[in-house]
Amino acid sequence: MKIGIDSYCYHRYFGEVYDNQTVPKNRMSFEDFIKRSIEFEVDGVSLETCFIPNFEETYLKKMKDIMDKGGLEPVVAWGHPDGLEGGKKKSALENMKKHFKTCHTLNARVMRIVCSSMAFRNEPHLLQIRRLSKMLKEPTKMAEENGIRLAIENHFDFTSDEILEILNNVHSDYLGVTFDTGNALRIGEDPVEAARKLSTHIYAIHVKDVAPSYGGDPKEWYFFASVPVGRGIVDIPSIARILEDAGYKGLFAIEVDYLDPKYGDEDSAVAESIKYLKDLGKKIS
Repeated sequence: MKIGIDSYCYHRYFGEVYDNQTVPKNRMSFEDFIKRSIEFEVDGVSLETCFIPNFEETYLKKMKDIMDKGGLEPVVAWGHPDGLEGGKKKSALENMKKHFKTCHTLNARVMRIVCSSMAFRNEPHLLQIRRLSKMLKEPTKMAEENGIRLAIENHFDFTSDEILEILNNVHSDYLGVTFDTGNALRIGEDPVEAARKLSTHIYAIHVKDVAPSYGGDPKEWYFFASVPVGRGIVDIPSIARILEDAGYKGLFAIEVDYLDPKYGDEDSAVAESIKYLKDLGKKIS
């Protein structure tokens, strides 16, 4: 099991603070995140493009050098928060295609992409699927030409069956899935069954454990708040075994979005999650 950290774990420290969160005393730079990941002795990082301050080649090569020295395998994560907006935002598509260069510079072989979001989950899904199936054909061909795999995240928008429909419509080994374990539950699926359905198409993973935040509003997405991996209600061991059996070789990147306040700060949650996954990896290997 190759353990990674998604930079979204530290979104508050990058300046993105939800209305129901506190502003941290200190900030974190992109370079700080990479160095912290090296200190954690993980295998890789998933790098949210929204938090990368500079896409100049010189800067990215400097970051790559730090990652190389720390033994970090990178995934480029594009599209926060709404990505292609269900196939309606052509300007976002053009922005996404620019990040093939980012992938090359950082030597990332997978790019997480966001096709929709919870902001569009109540709009007709069939229409979104049709638009996206058409929209993704060109960048998927570009992905093949660049040797980079695109991976659609289940971003609290589509079910596993709906994502499979998009994949079948585009029909390319260069378009797959970033499977978010917590988002599967939030949209009403059994994460284990969703992982089983998608297993042969998964190129990246967000290991997100969640639990009900008692006293919250069940209608709100953050009712199922992030918790340290192993503390929630997602059956992470079963999902890990399914992916192991499917031959998955990518990162198990920990992601924390809205951390339940009773678990303290994100850095502590990440540390506990890493220990849990390292122990789990020994058991299933």
